[in-house]
Amino acid sequence: MNDSLVLASLSSWLLPVLLLAAVAAVILFFTVGQYNGLVKLRNRFRNSFAQIDVQLKRRHDLIPNLVETAKTYLSHERETLEAVIQARNMAESAREGVSPQDAGGMGRLMEAEGGLSSVMGRLFALSESYPDLRSNENMKQLSEELTSTENKVAFARQGYNDAVMHYNNKREAFPSNVIAGMFHFGPAVLFEVADDSERELVKVNFD
Repeated sequence: MNDSLVLASLSSWLLPVLLLAAVAAVILFFTVGQYNGLVKLRNRFRNSFAQIDVQLKRRHDLIPNLVETAKTYLSHERETLEAVIQARNMAESAREGVSPQDAGGMGRLMEAEGGLSSVMGRLFALSESYPDLRSNENMKQLSEELTSTENKVAFARQGYNDAVMHYNNKREAFPSNVIAGMFHFGPAVLFEVADDSERELVKVNFD
């Protein structure tokens, strides 16, 4: 009889404890799963942005050599050449250390890249009036490398924006938005351009 009372007493408090433990375990596994999912998506867009960064740096590194080659033939176009170098330096400065979760930094980068694309377009349009420059082998090679780099930038940008969209969707949707808020998963910024000038500006016929 006493044993039965003891078992009944144990059951009266053990069952709620077990239920609470089960609920706590479910909440824990849910939290861990949501957190890990956010981390995975965050790492994905960060890696995608790193690919953009690599191609932008290559773009910036190619431009001084291209300007140096053009300088011999465009001695009377000093203003345009200086504008290209200035825009390139501004874009390089904006690129260094920028975070895809820094809206201000990303805004400056996109603005600087847009300005660089604009002046590069002017340079290549101008070069069409100089047959000797268009036939220069070094200019042809640099133009081809820049074209290839621009295409890689566009491809990397598309992959990055897709990764950002998936991450932002998850951090904003319920119930993962609760975990995102608890652990300070901030929004990521899309890398947008006004048009496709980045890819088109270097498609100049040097044949």
